[in-house]
Amino acid sequence: MILVTGAKGNLGSATLAAVRAGGAAATGGSRTPGEGTRRLDFDDRASLDLTGVSTLVLISAGYAEDDEVVARHEAVLDAAVRDGVDHVVYTSLTTAGDHLGFAAAHRATERLVRASGLPWTILRNGLYAELFGSLLMWTADGVESAFGEGALAAVAREDLADAAAIIASSPARHSGRVYDLVGTPITAGQVAERLGVPHRSVGLGEYRRRLLEETRGLLPFQPPMLASIATGIRHGFLDGTAPDLTDLLGRPARDPLPPAVAAALAARPEGGR
Repeated sequence: MILVTGAKGNLGSATLAAVRAGGAAATGGSRTPGEGTRRLDFDDRASLDLTGVSTLVLISAGYAEDDEVVARHEAVLDAAVRDGVDHVVYTSLTTAGDHLGFAAAHRATERLVRASGLPWTILRNGLYAELFGSLLMWTADGVESAFGEGALAAVAREDLADAAAIIASSPARHSGRVYDLVGTPITAGQVAERLGVPHRSVGLGEYRRRLLEETRGLLPFQPPMLASIATGIRHGFLDGTAPDLTDLLGRPARDPLPPAVAAALAARPEGGR
């Protein structure tokens, strides 16, 4: 049986659906399980029962400080070894993202995966097209970003889910492989053009000021994380392409512009343009 962690999250739920659509026996794990999923709380080792799981798709437990993320991953990997899981598939971060503010937790987890003694596959996922669109900032007459003219090799979340499902369904074929799953370069200007509004670039200092002073609801680790994404895109570190995604899918990757545009529209304040 295949188990996908983070089954209530966007990538986890899409991956679980893709695995099931392919006909494989699969369940999901979540700290708040529902129908067709089991309780799996990385912060509660007593809940980490992986008995009967052949392939574990470990969706990164981000959205926390690095030490918390790595500890959570270590706990579930320990359970995988104890309970006899046959293969681990880990969703990591694109190789081009080594300089990003949240890369260390991914690379540390990759080390844990390799050291576990279990057969493994590492998926170095590119940044979501949906994330790119959601980070555009709406103004009275258009959108702003700190991305400048830089591009992101953005990937649709659905493609990453499909790739993970393909590997989870036949893991032995991909044992010991690291795949760099990036998509097609897009710019903030292209998203704005699809939206039918102008795009204005703001400096990184102004963007950081807004993150620290204007935005509500961000956790302490998030402003530096978001600022690192902005400077990486702005200075051309995240626009490189690779064939791994299309090779795995056996088809062209989805156009990242439609999900980026949809995410930008979803982030528009009520009453906005």
